[in-house]
Amino acid sequence: MARRSDHSREEIREMALSAAEKIVFEQGYEKLSARKVATAIGYTVGTLYLVFENIDDLILNINARTLDRLHAQMTESPPKPGKAREYLLQLGHVYIRYANEDPHRWAMVFEHRFAEERTIPAWYQEKIARMFAVVEEGIEPLAMGRPREEITQAARAIWGGVHGICILALTDTLGVAGVDSVQELTRSLISNYLKGFTGN
Repeated sequence: MARRSDHSREEIREMALSAAEKIVFEQGYEKLSARKVATAIGYTVGTLYLVFENIDDLILNINARTLDRLHAQMTESPPKPGKAREYLLQLGHVYIRYANEDPHRWAMVFEHRFAEERTIPAWYQEKIARMFAVVEEGIEPLAMGRPREEITQAARAIWGGVHGICILALTDTLGVAGVDSVQELTRSLISNYLKGFTGN
């Protein structure tokens, strides 16, 4: 068992987050526990809780790293002039690919319920807003002067639909919806929404 003096607080934090992410990635977030993380890094649970407030705090920080990864992939290829529709389709495909490749950490962002008394910090809310901002950036060239509120609403509507497709795909219930291809369903959703939004 390691001693606190063996690593700095920041080193223990990084070790714990990496170990926790590995557990979630390989086993699912239902299998995550403070004891498993502490054992994996060779420290006590007590030491872990000197670095994180509680298990919710640990999960919040894991989710933040997941959002950072997803945002990096979605912004890897910037939008091209005159290609707004293609860019939005690309974002949808990137999102679905990420969810498919890393389903457990992706799911934990949306499925974990924090304690009711916990206030989600502003820095984390900014990461969520940043995700929608990418979609808004893609929609804006097609908005034809519409107010910001309508662009924001459109971004959330489109992404709510893409997210729903992800859930259907990862739970193997696409057949219930009468479709076989995740990507084709995503293309249909985004294309048809944009036709209604732009009028063409």
